[in-house]
Amino acid sequence: GDVVSALDVLGVTGQITLVAHSFGGAIATEFAVRYPERVLNLILIATSGEFHLNRTYRMLLNIPATALRGLTIPTSGWLGAPPDILRAWYQNCLKTWRGWDLFGRINVPTLVIRGHQDRVFQKRYFEGVTQAIPGAVEVNMGYSGHMVMIERRDAVNREIERYLNNMQRTWRVDQLENPREELIRARPWLNQYDENVPFTVAIPAVTVPSLLRSAARRFPKRTAVIHYEQRINYQKLEKEVNRFANGLKALGLGKGERVLILLPNHPALVIAFYAILNAGGVVVFSAPDTSEDELIRQIGETDTRFVITLVENAILIARARQLGILKHIVLVDRTGNVPLTQRFSQRLSDRAQEKAREELLRYGVMVTMRDILDAFPDTAQTELPGIQDLAIISYTGGTTAAPKGVMLTHKNLVANTIQVRHWIPEAREGEEVFLCALAISHSYGFTTTLNLPISLGATLVLKDRFEVDDILMTIRKQRPTIFPGVPGMYMAIINSPNARNVGIDSIKACISGSAPLPVEVQEAFERLTHGRLVEGYGMTEASPVTHANPLNGAKRVGSIGVPIPSTEARIVDLVKGKRVVPDGQIGELAVRGPQVMQGYWNDGAGTEAVLSRDGWLLTGDVAQMDASGFFHLIARKADMWYPTKPGEPAFPRDVEEVIYEIPQVREVAVVAIAGQPVAFVITGKERPTKEAVISYCKRRLPPELVPKIVIFLDDFPRTFIGKVLRRELARRFLETNPAS
Repeated sequence: GDVVSALDVLGVTGQITLVAHSFGGAIATEFAVRYPERVLNLILIATSGEFHLNRTYRMLLNIPATALRGLTIPTSGWLGAPPDILRAWYQNCLKTWRGWDLFGRINVPTLVIRGHQDRVFQKRYFEGVTQAIPGAVEVNMGYSGHMVMIERRDAVNREIERYLNNMQRTWRVDQLENPREELIRARPWLNQYDENVPFTVAIPAVTVPSLLRSAARRFPKRTAVIHYEQRINYQKLEKEVNRFANGLKALGLGKGERVLILLPNHPALVIAFYAILNAGGVVVFSAPDTSEDELIRQIGETDTRFVITLVENAILIARARQLGILKHIVLVDRTGNVPLTQRFSQRLSDRAQEKAREELLRYGVMVTMRDILDAFPDTAQTELPGIQDLAIISYTGGTTAAPKGVMLTHKNLVANTIQVRHWIPEAREGEEVFLCALAISHSYGFTTTLNLPISLGATLVLKDRFEVDDILMTIRKQRPTIFPGVPGMYMAIINSPNARNVGIDSIKACISGSAPLPVEVQEAFERLTHGRLVEGYGMTEASPVTHANPLNGAKRVGSIGVPIPSTEARIVDLVKGKRVVPDGQIGELAVRGPQVMQGYWNDGAGTEAVLSRDGWLLTGDVAQMDASGFFHLIARKADMWYPTKPGEPAFPRDVEEVIYEIPQVREVAVVAIAGQPVAFVITGKERPTKEAVISYCKRRLPPELVPKIVIFLDDFPRTFIGKVLRRELARRFLETNPAS
């Protein structure tokens, strides 16, 4: 009955191939006998005619229920239930089923797959299945057990493909028709994958809130969120999400309506994020360092009616409310969760916050999150969003152009979560602790420090700012195992004199993104933690992760790594972005996969310029791929210029690498202004003259690449994750040098 209901919900009206494992074969057999007209092929894997456990398992299940509740037996891991529940299931269901008569009534093509070493149920009941089904074909996979489709995954997939395509099984077919080898030829980077990382992943047809519901069902009492002294377990977190979702709907939140979350990393952000999506709304995220004017523009552009924010953002919200944009304001008071030593460092005093509240009351409906959580029940939503529904509008950082609203669906976000999860195969369900210092409101953050750990049933240690001493104390106390971050964070830790005294060796895996990872930082951090720190790559338009270096296998210094599972990548020509260039040649990086955006919000022309009809996204990054499938970034396409002729571009990196050779230079950014390179330089205490820098460049560079002007700065304008805002450097230069 459940299979019939599932097919009806999915709108499947034609014939299906039904694949079943173990006792699932009993359900599939009964379905095929009852509805033969709906089954095109039946594939039974490790299915028995009777499900009588072997003696060892029967003895274990005869232990009294009180003892079983505290016992873990081998079957509990892969059957997914406590032993006392397994005993009742076995006695009342599995043990009573007889398939022999039903097998004889199957009249659809059937493939039977089993493993030679399958010892869960009695062997004789496996061996008779094929003989009992008229015309059935059997494949014995040899040395494999009950989980044959996992132990011999590729072999089982090949046999299924052969069967469905009526392919003759010969050595010639094995040599010429190997889909795995075909895939490797098309995607050379697959040879670089760690042993347990799959080439492709199946994306479940679920929405983002399902990640939380699944974790709450599996690990209800495990701590989900730690924020200073506050702890919330998964059961309570799910209830709070349901309450807030009910409250938002009561306030009038409709399906597809936009809600701006303007919060630091805080339990309220986690609750609001999943509640909005649960209620059918769309989350609007903007970078934490976005200016007030830009935020108001984004609120107006997305027609946002709800905002969830801190009291201290009163002035901003009041401005937006005056323009008639906002309908509801939900305030979060974070002081209760912050230690007294840190409350005094917040921007507003208690008195100023109270004054801000009074100011906000003048501008319309205002409630607190606490009021909503106290007023509404924790009943789950009955009308859930679809996987293709819009989930997030996330604004880009605007390093080279004005920020754009990227539209990401539930499927995009779930896909990227599953992809990154498979990149860390050693991650253990219900056991990991994530150090969440990246801003969740950034695309890198909402995948790697929110959805990913939630999908694993991990503990999220939320940090609303990165201060190295506080981070080190947090590591000592909470013992995180996974730490997504940016190079600046790892650099600050290894340069701290206290790093070796806090037990930092609990960290076993880190993926660094958003900026190039210096090899010195990578090596020093790995020595310190004995874990793995690798560089990755992504962009908001791809949810965001598309590339990463293998955690345990080969890695390339200065490389962003290889495409993650189910992701394609190629290098195309810089002019039109259509012709694929040979390995090693420079071009624009293009990617395709289930994580790629649907487009830019209200910007059809912008979408069409970067996203092809067949799903290829032009990243705007100039890169090259080597023969092994590793990708190397050169520059942003917007940063290159043509000093001589159109076919020969120049890149900031061409000049920057030379200037970095000057000992006093700590950091340099080269920007082409009016077609001429201008060098912005940060030095240590000793500073070379501008003439000395230009003179050095003249000895090492062709004339057209020598900077015309050198400007010394104390720091660069940056995004909150440390990327240099070259566009802002050019703007400031032109403001102070209009004649240029």
